[in-house]
Amino acid sequence: MVTLSKIYTRGGDGGQTSLGDGVRVAKHHLRVAAYGTVDEANGVIGCARLHTGGEDDAMLGRIQNDLFDLGADLCRPEGGRKSEGALRVTQAQVDRLEAEIDSMNESLESLKSFVLPGGTPASAYLHLGRTVVRRAERLITELAETEPVNQVVIHYVNRLSDHLFVLARRLNDGGAGDVLWTPGDNR
Repeated sequence: MVTLSKIYTRGGDGGQTSLGDGVRVAKHHLRVAAYGTVDEANGVIGCARLHTGGEDDAMLGRIQNDLFDLGADLCRPEGGRKSEGALRVTQAQVDRLEAEIDSMNESLESLKSFVLPGGTPASAYLHLGRTVVRRAERLITELAETEPVNQVVIHYVNRLSDHLFVLARRLNDGGAGDVLWTPGDNR
């Protein structure tokens, strides 16, 4: 566990921050941008949880915890200093997302068009969260082209955007309340 007795350190006042292994990098470093975007997605999911309950809220709570694991994974580069014993996202976390997606998707109406973000407040937030997760995925895959990244992290964020999409549909009355795209409707 982490103990934080002091919130500000002034260590970042010069535009740099420390990775989990102690290496100093620019605050705009791609790795920092990637795990910062994961944190942003976590914040959006927290907003969605204000409008959920029961198992839906429990799923989102597990995802929020996973996203902290994912951020911890990204902030300690594989093969870098202090990488041995670092917290890593595992295949079991991806498998859980897949099982939840499959379970939720069984009861949804088939899609007849693309879904526009909207519907219930929870669904709208989940669609926003999905787009932030997709941005995180783009940053993580770009990072993976030049630096070591746990490949399971990429699998996790790819499944997570699908999970948020399916859960958003479920929270829109099983898809019946989805806002559908009507191509060319405003011409």
